[in-house]
Amino acid sequence: MEFEFNGLGQDKPFPRCLTIAGSDSGGGAGIQADLKTFGALGAYGASVLTAITAQNTRGVQAVHVVPSAMVRAQCESVLSDIRIDAVKIGMLPDVATIREVAAVLREYPVPFVVLDPVLVATSGDSLALENTVGAMLEQLLPLADLVTPNLSELAELTGNRQAQSEQEMLAQGQQLLALGAQAVLLKGGHWEESGQAGDWLVQQSEEPQCFVSARVPTLNTHGTGCTLSSAVAAYYPHKNDLRLAVASAKSYLQGAIEAGAAWKVGGGHGPLAHFWRTIAS
Repeated sequence: MEFEFNGLGQDKPFPRCLTIAGSDSGGGAGIQADLKTFGALGAYGASVLTAITAQNTRGVQAVHVVPSAMVRAQCESVLSDIRIDAVKIGMLPDVATIREVAAVLREYPVPFVVLDPVLVATSGDSLALENTVGAMLEQLLPLADLVTPNLSELAELTGNRQAQSEQEMLAQGQQLLALGAQAVLLKGGHWEESGQAGDWLVQQSEEPQCFVSARVPTLNTHGTGCTLSSAVAAYYPHKNDLRLAVASAKSYLQGAIEAGAAWKVGGGHGPLAHFWRTIAS
């Protein structure tokens, strides 16, 4: 007889979460932030690397794309052996990678998929970005239970200018639902004139719900998007309710930002304190 250790002390076994994303050599975002978040929330984390970046708190200096066949091989290796309860998808650098990830997820269905649409054109070609957006909408949007775009990503996905107001952001969110998204978490924390950071969850046939948190005066915000989407993936298998998972993820993210607000890591936008609960105790 097998017994599963449950680090959270709950009835359900600890969730197994997979991140499919790029690496951040500075440790603040990407695969590194995802795995830290999984670990901090009591989930087992597995990873599939899609790109290697030379990156620090000041920015990205270089990107090396992992061949799409290798991305698929990593996915198959994990999914054929480990029961995965939730997948978080981050940086997918090209159309070939998007297609491979979509194909393997159709072959190995996962109960819950979070798509954090990190849209980059590694070649600097705007057409490459346009093709990536098209492939993401066609291949991955139907497989995702939740999409978590920031304002610029939301604009790219919907073919609009970047939203200038909350009303415009919500309208673009509804447009993404019309394109086939099941649920969208609209991250509106980028309007600096507001003293609060408000994110909206919009779902098919549901009233939009706002999640508000106090804005923290800090430059240490690198990796907030990765962390939020990974936290939702880690919480959902326990909550089995999207609104509760988002609320819990927002609370965790707020604590990580507050605990790391005064950190001095690098000369730019520093990381979050992912293990803030351990530090606090």
